[in-house]
Amino acid sequence: MLIETLRWLHIIGACVLLGTGAGIAFFMWMAHRSRDAPFVARTAEVVVIADFMFTASAVVLQPVTGVLLARSLGWPLDQGWLLLSILLYVFTGCCWLPVVWMQMRMRDLARQAMAQRKELPPEYQRLFARWIALGIPAFAAVLMIVWLMVNKPQIGIAL
Repeated sequence: MLIETLRWLHIIGACVLLGTGAGIAFFMWMAHRSRDAPFVARTAEVVVIADFMFTASAVVLQPVTGVLLARSLGWPLDQGWLLLSILLYVFTGCCWLPVVWMQMRMRDLARQAMAQRKELPPEYQRLFARWIALGIPAFAAVLMIVWLMVNKPQIGIAL
């Protein structure tokens, strides 16, 4: 029963990470394309809330359930596919942390532009480009982690 519960929680966490990431990217991209500061401000407000509510909780849940599940199943954490998953997870986190800050800053810049009835400033545009530059590899890494989790390929990795 413990293993099934851990597996279920781990899969739900992966779904939340993948789904929230895709949803946030879609809604931010659509708001950005509008170039409408009020729309961007409202969207970014919701995105920041979603990231803290869903992504952050899944970010905590994944390693806890993953380690407990691996130990319960007798899988060593330095097993190739598992070690690569952990490394990709750390990489994703290194991308995600600045992205969260960028989302909050873009939200604030959009709020200021809205209040002043101005266009989104160049700083917003630069942040959005960086947001995309970090988001694409992070999302690709999450997809790779899910693939590794499902397929568990034999990979020779040594640290």
